[in-house]
Amino acid sequence: MITGMSHTQVWVLDQDSALDFYTKKLGLTLHDDVRLGPDGPRWLTVSAPDQPELRIVLSEASPPMLDPESAERLRALIAKGVLGAGVMSTGDCRATYAELASRGVTFVQEPAERPYGIEAVFRDDSGNWFSLTQQTAD
Repeated sequence: MITGMSHTQVWVLDQDSALDFYTKKLGLTLHDDVRLGPDGPRWLTVSAPDQPELRIVLSEASPPMLDPESAERLRALIAKGVLGAGVMSTGDCRATYAELASRGVTFVQEPAERPYGIEAVFRDDSGNWFSLTQQTAD
């Protein structure tokens, strides 16, 4: 029986840059940063401080994770900014928007009222976009 989700993956263009962005600009916590074998991929995970059980794997879109042709295609899509990577939750969308914008996070949509709550949309340093959502009571 499945009991939950422990990890989710976000493809990034550069793991060092992504680590800096996700920890310093978004305020997430580093959990794992290890090389899986001498020629293996780097296992890099972060999580929200209040949700350490769900780790975001920051995977570089390059070999050995992908074959060269797939890596090139995926990197182009990431850089173009067409991939949505998920929804990050907050208790106060407007305050979090102001805080993250002051840290240099690029928003493509300012906070706006939606049927499900208040939402802003930002991009990470690779080009992936995320919804930042303050949900209204059910």
